[in-house]
Amino acid sequence: MGTQTQETLIEVRNLKKFFKVGGQTLKAVNDISFTINRGETLGVVGESGCGKSTAGRTILRLYEPTAGEVIFEGKNISKLQGSELKAMRRNMQMIFQDPYASLNPRMTVGDIIGEALDIHGLATGQERKERIQELLSLVSLNPGHIDRFPHEFSGGQRQRIGIARALAVEPKFIVCDEPISALDVSVQAQVVNLLEQLQEKMGLTYMFIAHDLSMVKYISDRVAVMYLGKMVELAESEKLYEKPLHPYTQALLSAIPIPDPEVERKRERIVLQGDVPSPMNPPSGCHFRTRCPKAMPECAAMEPVWKEVEPGHFTACHLYN
Repeated sequence: MGTQTQETLIEVRNLKKFFKVGGQTLKAVNDISFTINRGETLGVVGESGCGKSTAGRTILRLYEPTAGEVIFEGKNISKLQGSELKAMRRNMQMIFQDPYASLNPRMTVGDIIGEALDIHGLATGQERKERIQELLSLVSLNPGHIDRFPHEFSGGQRQRIGIARALAVEPKFIVCDEPISALDVSVQAQVVNLLEQLQEKMGLTYMFIAHDLSMVKYISDRVAVMYLGKMVELAESEKLYEKPLHPYTQALLSAIPIPDPEVERKRERIVLQGDVPSPMNPPSGCHFRTRCPKAMPECAAMEPVWKEVEPGHFTACHLYN
């Protein structure tokens, strides 16, 4: 977890990202607002297809937002073009989910990491080589392996190469898009520990996207929960796990095994009915109502308002209106 200052680094306002699929509109991210403080890790969780990766990519402008704003260090980056956008890109990077697909198999590790240095004109010649070797040692890889190809490395090592590539331009903010889900469990903790050490050392700010709630609790200062393109809850990590307010968060947390057999026996598993509805055609009102054990008539009629129920604890649910 980061050393947080209460200084906002990123503010996301009413962000939407819709895709046209056939004749229909897929509302992948549907009006979400939140902030990320400098030096903190914001975890974003939810089932597959809830829009969390799309949200991360839209914040970085890898996808153009359909509506809404992203304010980075006080500047609205949703409208930047050309050289301004390129300069902004240095501050914001991404670590991808699949370390097998995200590295070009025809490029050496040195060129994969050096590509960003070339694009931004940060180093050439001997200086470039030294910088790449420095980045390799930073992520605990052998700097002598600069001329090897991705297939010569294991999954965990490839993910470290991906991290070195993201760090090459000295960003302030990194979106970690499920960076450990493709890795063996034994390697996952190593990669998470590396991310934490780098955060301490370089004052990085992370948006850590995952569906594994236990890992998110371990790395995040605050956690946001998404369901079908919407944010349903956001709170400090400890608070969210101790006292989840939204029925969806309660169900997600009830599925995590607790190592204490006494507690585990008394605990109620909340099993959600049915499948996640299609984001092409989400339910009216609250998107979660079709699977919610506490759904009421107004849940179908009206969309719940996103509001701060307790200090720093936000949710969108009619139970708290």
